[in-house]
Amino acid sequence: MVTLSLLSGLVLGPVVGLLATLAMDRVMPRLSEGTTAPRVAAGVLTDMPVGRAPERLATWVHYVAGGGAGLLFVGLVAAVQAALGVGTAVALVVAAPAMVALMVGFFALVPLPRARGLPRQRLSRIRRDWAVCAATYVAAATPLVAVAGAV
Repeated sequence: MVTLSLLSGLVLGPVVGLLATLAMDRVMPRLSEGTTAPRVAAGVLTDMPVGRAPERLATWVHYVAGGGAGLLFVGLVAAVQAALGVGTAVALVVAAPAMVALMVGFFALVPLPRARGLPRQRLSRIRRDWAVCAATYVAAATPLVAVAGAV
């Protein structure tokens, strides 16, 4: 049984996060509101309506948040391993759904309610599409962590 260390997690997390974000990038444009999430974050950061949020900032926020989420996911897997004394596979089974819930919950409760310029009718579609993106992210990150945990 290989347990992820703090140092390996610090190196592995951003790499996993970037690769999972690239996987998410394949899904986002196919969804009706898929590419709105990074613009929501950029709009909240700049206090601008979502439709006027800077595209470059939205892209930066998307990738920085993706790298940070990778750190969080690897840390969560390591915490589950340490707390339950289980291997990487079992830790991933526990951590993956928790990570999707954290990603969706954070987005739905922190930036989305603060976004300006979004009609209420779009909010449920934005949340749904973000949930699909978060699930895609975790589905891509999980095998990467599994392979790293097996090495």
